[in-house]
Amino acid sequence: MAAPKLLRRLLTAPGPSGYETAASAVWREAASAFAEVSGDTTGSSVALVAGTRDRPLLVVLGHIDEIGVMVTYVDEHGFLYFRGVGGWRPEVLLGQRVELLTHEGSVAGVIGRKGRKPPKRGEQEEPLALDDLHLDIGAHNREQALELVRLGDVAVIAGEPLELANGRLASRALDNRLGAYVALEAARLVAEAGGAPGGVAAVAAVQEEVGDYGGARTSVFSLQPQVALAVDVTPGTDIPGGDPKAWGEAKLGGGPVINRGSTINPKVFDLLVEAAEAEGIRYSVNVSSGETYTDMDAAYASRAGIATGLVSLATRYIHTPTELVSLVDVEATARLVAAFAQRLEPGLDFTR
Repeated sequence: MAAPKLLRRLLTAPGPSGYETAASAVWREAASAFAEVSGDTTGSSVALVAGTRDRPLLVVLGHIDEIGVMVTYVDEHGFLYFRGVGGWRPEVLLGQRVELLTHEGSVAGVIGRKGRKPPKRGEQEEPLALDDLHLDIGAHNREQALELVRLGDVAVIAGEPLELANGRLASRALDNRLGAYVALEAARLVAEAGGAPGGVAAVAAVQEEVGDYGGARTSVFSLQPQVALAVDVTPGTDIPGGDPKAWGEAKLGGGPVINRGSTINPKVFDLLVEAAEAEGIRYSVNVSSGETYTDMDAAYASRAGIATGLVSLATRYIHTPTELVSLVDVEATARLVAAFAQRLEPGLDFTR
């Protein structure tokens, strides 16, 4: 199973939190083929497919930002220091090639570490910290480096998506271009079917990785939906040491992961399960006793409260350049969200 061209384009467009312009442009261009497209001052994008009746409006949230790094200082020798945009483990960054996004275009660089003496016999090596790392763009000195980059420029890991056996795809930014892609693909399937009872608004939300779900929060407040779904990744438990006991199983090839928990509307959960079973879509269940750490956490308490659910994609090695997903699961998740939209008839009561 080959990676869809749109998904590959989304994955190769750089877009760290707050700097999502290139990825959002790809998403909006694709959305314009079948939906009414709009944006806002935060950078979030909306693709609206009108319903056959007035209500209920469904918003499908997938954040389009990825993690990256941001330049904070340039020393006299031209080495660049940085902080993470989103959560990084330093051992993941060491030795990576990067693409810096500058006002003049892309600048290549690598991530190195400061020199230090090897430990003496019997001494333990100090753990690696982000402060031990720097960016090297090949500059001779500070002046030359600042001709190429500015403070506040961001960088992403350089590298193309890699298609593996059995329909598996490895890439940076699967968290969460997958969600943005699924939201758009589900809206496209609804449009292709002639619409759903209510409107469907796919949202490519920004700034999920760095704050209080800013893009999702403002989009949901503005759109005022009756129902919302967040689509995001969840750690795959089918790896050495993977443990499903805390939150439930999440296996590549096992289909979408439907979440159930304290802040998830029970009627939304039931309708998702009903849609999956009616469509013959394999699924598993994750649980959350409080925060889900996704855009859903901003959506469910918006205004007077919204009936909200969460659908996840099992993904291995999250927040690394080699995040890994099953393309079969991606396709099935889009079909599930589209089938769910068709079940949202006017008059449904989501009151607990």
